[in-house]
Amino acid sequence: MSAPTSAPATQAPPQRIVSLLPAATEIVAFLGATEHLVGITHECDYPDVVASRARVTHSAIPHSDNPAEVDAAVRAQSGQGHALFTLDEKRIRALHPDLLLTQALCDVCAVSESDVRALADRLSPSPRVVTLGGTSLDGVYADIQAVADAVDAKSDAEELLAGLRDRVKHVHDTLKAAKAPRPRVALVEWTAPVYLAGHWGPEQIARAGGLDVLGTAGAHSVPVSLETLAAAQPEIVLIAPCGYGLAAAVREAERLLDDAPWAWLSGRQVWALDANGLVSRPGPRIVDGIETMARIFNPIIFSKVDARHAQRVQ
Repeated sequence: MSAPTSAPATQAPPQRIVSLLPAATEIVAFLGATEHLVGITHECDYPDVVASRARVTHSAIPHSDNPAEVDAAVRAQSGQGHALFTLDEKRIRALHPDLLLTQALCDVCAVSESDVRALADRLSPSPRVVTLGGTSLDGVYADIQAVADAVDAKSDAEELLAGLRDRVKHVHDTLKAAKAPRPRVALVEWTAPVYLAGHWGPEQIARAGGLDVLGTAGAHSVPVSLETLAAAQPEIVLIAPCGYGLAAAVREAERLLDDAPWAWLSGRQVWALDANGLVSRPGPRIVDGIETMARIFNPIIFSKVDARHAQRVQ
């Protein structure tokens, strides 16, 4: 895990923040600093209060709920040496930011850190840059702390982070007291080609009481064949394509059930998840994902799954 980088504590708190990834936008909101948020990405959609902020990024990939089409477009764009995301420099200049929030985890997910730092160097005065890169639950906590340090919300962060840790501990203690079984789980973050979640995904499964059949905590997501996935014999398959909300994930899961190569899903639990809200974005809602998975894995022990978060399709 790369440690988040932040500005020295002696600098004045920022008054004009531009967030260049959805997770950072959610962290700013979690810390109660949205009044200083002036710019966000084209993908930032949570919480609702940020909807009126200026959009300062663009995607070169046409919107599609077809994973194969998206993958082909990404490969074509990358193969030509073109960026998948671009910054609206004119609009950012007009916003006069004094803090840019970026990431160093995935160039397919957001604007690259190098592009953000190059832009910061061209602006005058040059804004501070905080780079997030957590690949585990502790890494996400560290990213939240880094943003808190930058926006002068240290005291609030201490209490808020303690709340997240307490919620995860409650899941752990409940599972331990019940001596709950550990179902075999696959968390599918892309379906064409098939990728299983890495980074914090396997840790979410483990903390929720499941056993990830193929994923490696902290590692990058890796492609797998359907034959390999079927042979791993997951009892529960979670369909959570990166960037998908619940409705799109449900449609994709239902499509898979009608697709002959996925016939091995017969007889297994298949759930569609709000990937944006529970899995894909390394921010505070990762804990919502753990709680939702715990309810799926052990429904007798935990309360009913929130229908806004996940839906069983088989």
